[in-house]
Amino acid sequence: QVQVAESGGRLVQAGGSLRLSCTASGRPGTRAAMGWFRQAPGRLRDFVAAINWSGESTYYADSVKGRFTISRHNAENTMFLQMNSLTPEDTAVYYCAVGIYGPFRPADSNAYDYWGLGTQVTVSS
Repeated sequence: QVQVAESGGRLVQAGGSLRLSCTASGRPGTRAAMGWFRQAPGRLRDFVAAINWSGESTYYADSVKGRFTISRHNAENTMFLQMNSLTPEDTAVYYCAVGIYGPFRPADSNAYDYWGLGTQVTVSS
């Protein structure tokens, strides 16, 4: 079993920055893909960014390209999401996801096997 935990969400002003962290414990394996999704009130869970097991390939939703950067530290089973130039439209609960079994489909939530409980990001105008 793999446990996933996010941290770093908080209230921030528009134009500001945040860095989210995600730690996967319980031996997720060195080839686990990882991703970030977010869910705003009244909306479905949307893909934000993903990174393959080696960290060499990254993927982003169009809405965050150029503002968000995903990275990972495999030795510590940790993933990060650096978020810059935040806008109120970025307000959501951000979820970390780990994909171990099956093919890697970065933007497909069904391709991930373990999820965290989420961390709230609120951007004020």
